[in-house]
Amino acid sequence: MNSVVTTATPARPERSFRLTVLAVMIAGACTFLTLYCTQPLLPFFQDYFHASEFEVSLTVSAATLAVAVAAPFVGMFAEVIGRKKVIVPALFGLAATTLLTGTASSLSGLIVWRFLQGLCVPGIIAVIIAYINEEFSGRAGAVMAAYVSGTVFGGFFGRLLTGLIATRLNWQMGFVILGALGLLGAVAVRRWLPLAVNFVPAKHVFRSLGDTWGHLQNPRLLAVCGMGFTILFSLVGVFTCVNFHLARPPFNLAPAALGGIFFVYLLGCVVTPLSGRFLDRHGFRCTVLISVSAALTGLALTLAPSLPVVILGLALFSSGIFVSQAAATVLTGRVAGRARSAAAGLYVTSYYIGGSLGATVGTWFWTKGGWPACAGLFAVTSLGTLLFAFLGGKVAAGQSAAGSAVDTAI
Repeated sequence: MNSVVTTATPARPERSFRLTVLAVMIAGACTFLTLYCTQPLLPFFQDYFHASEFEVSLTVSAATLAVAVAAPFVGMFAEVIGRKKVIVPALFGLAATTLLTGTASSLSGLIVWRFLQGLCVPGIIAVIIAYINEEFSGRAGAVMAAYVSGTVFGGFFGRLLTGLIATRLNWQMGFVILGALGLLGAVAVRRWLPLAVNFVPAKHVFRSLGDTWGHLQNPRLLAVCGMGFTILFSLVGVFTCVNFHLARPPFNLAPAALGGIFFVYLLGCVVTPLSGRFLDRHGFRCTVLISVSAALTGLALTLAPSLPVVILGLALFSSGIFVSQAAATVLTGRVAGRARSAAAGLYVTSYYIGGSLGATVGTWFWTKGGWPACAGLFAVTSLGTLLFAFLGGKVAAGQSAAGSAVDTAI
């Protein structure tokens, strides 16, 4: 494999490296414990709050919209003060707002707290993408895959817990338990995540603004942002609308069973680390072509009237999406070159705008044509992922041989 190391990363003792990777995984898991945890509760919330599909879907899209709003500002801020100094306070803030979400007594109150939760998320995800690309230039694919594995596990476990607790106790207690877990995770990350070695701070926020403007003129980075938009549009849309589908005949699943559907995420914990090595060895375009093909095959299977076949389809779809996500996050840092937190902030903004629209637009398609209409919509957006990936992975005309080697590696 050809590669070009752009930063001189000092050697880390293997034990220190493992603890750092563990801290990165915990940060990802704590973030995604809460971000989508209301998805298996949507049919329950319809009855509990006497609300429509669109109204309860706002408990998902409010959080993702907040992420999109805050991400570029957090990314610029992190370019000035550092990485860990943003990541750790954001984790504690997310734990606190999750605990307070358990005090909500109305749908509007729940949506407000979900928005506040979302505001804390970019301080983790946008900044840690930059941290990984800067600190592990030679092993970024493998470390990023480990981070995505943490997000996958957190996303699964958060949904499973809220579904089980809503069925056996009450939905508010689910947020209290998730908040307590997030607090423990924040303490662990504070202890085990080392300060960045290769971080070079911007002299002031205005310099960071200039970096952001420069990124907006980078067509490859814009293509990767488009890829992020379509990835989360599809993922959030599918796992929002499929709850309405599976809560109705012939499936008739309760909240606990809907939460259990997210066991398919665990396959991503296995597939994503393997994909990191595949990405480092075989390149970006090949990886995304395979991942999108798996996602499309999975979507086709979800149209079957058999629950086991639907679950298999969701497993294939989600695994394909997670691999695309890992590839896109690695490419973000590499096509940005510098000011990676600002670039990651732009990527995260596009990514979560996609997630917000995926939940709301997908719900509208559900009311018009049921699950077949939703599956068609998300198949089209998955093809969009492939198109943006080929544009973002394209070698620019006149690029140097060294630059071409980097493109071959990703």
